[in-house]
Amino acid sequence: MIFSVHTSLLFDPKRKAFLENVSVEVNSQTGAIVRLNPRRSPELDGPLRAGDIDLRGKVVLPGLVDAHTHVFLHSDRERFHSHQMRDESHVERIVRATNHARAALLAGYTTYRDLGTEALGCADASLRDCINRGLTPGPRLFVATEALASTGGYEMRSENRLARAGSPALNPTLPRASDAADGVDGVTAAVRRRVADGADVIKIYADYRRRAMRFPADVPGPGGTMLFPPDRRPRNQVTPLFSPAELEAIVAEAKRADLPVAAHAGEASTALMAVRAGVTTVEHIFEDSAGVMEDLLDEMARRETIWVPTLATAEEYFDEEKYARCKAAVKAAFDRGVRIAAGGDTGVFNHGGNAREVEILIEAGIPVIDALVSATSLGWMACGGDACGYRFGWWDDGNRADMVALDTDPRTDPKALRKVNFVMKDGRVWKCNGQPVGMVHVGGWPEEMDGASKV
Repeated sequence: MIFSVHTSLLFDPKRKAFLENVSVEVNSQTGAIVRLNPRRSPELDGPLRAGDIDLRGKVVLPGLVDAHTHVFLHSDRERFHSHQMRDESHVERIVRATNHARAALLAGYTTYRDLGTEALGCADASLRDCINRGLTPGPRLFVATEALASTGGYEMRSENRLARAGSPALNPTLPRASDAADGVDGVTAAVRRRVADGADVIKIYADYRRRAMRFPADVPGPGGTMLFPPDRRPRNQVTPLFSPAELEAIVAEAKRADLPVAAHAGEASTALMAVRAGVTTVEHIFEDSAGVMEDLLDEMARRETIWVPTLATAEEYFDEEKYARCKAAVKAAFDRGVRIAAGGDTGVFNHGGNAREVEILIEAGIPVIDALVSATSLGWMACGGDACGYRFGWWDDGNRADMVALDTDPRTDPKALRKVNFVMKDGRVWKCNGQPVGMVHVGGWPEEMDGASKV
């Protein structure tokens, strides 16, 4: 069935423009856009046909993309993420993730690039498949399964060595937080494990705070405080986890599998190593201890590497001075021609609040239109472009029919992305007039279910 969605103001990320009086034809069977039909005026040529949708008076965007999420995490303010990984049951985390997916979809996010389950193995691939099979509503998920790190690079930390993984006498009692691999052969095998487990993207920790057990964190109570911590360097600074040769091997193997690579990098110097190795995206970059940011921005612009700066997480964690430096660095990157994709590390703060990342990009000085591009077509590119198997984030014929309608115009209302009136994904409406649609299927007797969804 072909139906039309009638708009009076439509944002086009490819033209970087707001188009007036456009109707979008959608094929409900394929979930794809058929064509765009410009109209001469806000008025329709005739009455609405059965199945048509009237979004005139709203601001219509392609479905939004969050390029850095963790669907199995909830806000650190509620419980720190390592404690979620350690203490929450698998069932609780999966139930929470199901709710997170629903909240994201209703907030207008029709695509998630989910960069690691955080100690839940390959559950993200299974959740992705449940959404794709129509068993539960949520964004289109592109998942990493487990992130890659070097041995001891990203794991649960405990001074109780009997509780730490790898004890020869006991089974590990702390969850595995990453897929550990070392050396060129080791990281190549690790990428192959991720491919075999169904990953859509390879996530690596290019650096992390791996020396946590050198000076363990202070804890409450007598004897819990380190009396004389080091004063000539940070107590547990970020250090690289992989050599340049290992990074290049990861990228090479991922390319053989036609998968993008996302590199976590807290330091600009590590990000520069990852960019030179050929990663698709770099996540975070909160510090520049080595003073290489200028070189990094030049290299990212030259190689067209995408930066996902996760400024919403910086806002959660950092003091005002450091947060301001992070925003200034992103604006400098944008001015230099670096491609910025909007991804907040959502999960560190709660799902449904994803739009905060786009708001911060605008607050940092990125024009509204470019910030919207970061949350739409550039999000598709962060997911791997055509290698991800779909096209979304703009309005070409055959693209996924993902649409969001806002009650106000983001060019004049800084909170417009919070005012989602309508959501469509793959040609199916999930929110209309500000209310969820079709989220719960009511069962019936078998004869009443013929021809209807049996979910």
